[in-house]
Amino acid sequence: MVMSIGIFAQSQITKTAYVNIFFSTIAEDISADNYVTMAKINTETGELLFSIPVQGFEFEKSLMQKHFNNSNFMNSKEFPKIKFKGNIIDMNQVDFTKNGTYTVSVSGNLTIKGVTKPIIEKGSIIIEKEGITAESIFIVKGIFDYGVGKPTSKKKANNVAEDIRVTVKAVF
Repeated sequence: MVMSIGIFAQSQITKTAYVNIFFSTIAEDISADNYVTMAKINTETGELLFSIPVQGFEFEKSLMQKHFNNSNFMNSKEFPKIKFKGNIIDMNQVDFTKNGTYTVSVSGNLTIKGVTKPIIEKGSIIIEKEGITAESIFIVKGIFDYGVGKPTSKKKANNVAEDIRVTVKAVF
């Protein structure tokens, strides 16, 4: 089935992309959801942008949310957004005029708490009559290197994970 190219303008934007973070500590598993992420994909160049409001993460326990946003962890008042800017490396593998699921590699820069590091991750671009979906599950390794939640004592080290699993789904 061939779809009309007019359905997809060069840039597609959503303000309701989904992001989940998950990590395990000795004490418990911690998960948070964010449904207010802005995402943009350029179907001509393969550029991808994500802007994730830190205070948009919702935790099961309100105390976790408070600790996540405080100055010792994410410091969301000073650093209100997590940002990713990158490109689909293998854009020639994606046909935005043809329905299907395309496995892609994405390369870019992830900025957390003002620290930017390059990342390369796998993901999927799903083309359907209804629109475009971009999704990925990956691990952000070395979260302490971004200045996030580095424990100040051995006791506190059990409460923080250095690697965080991230699930992203943007429907354009």
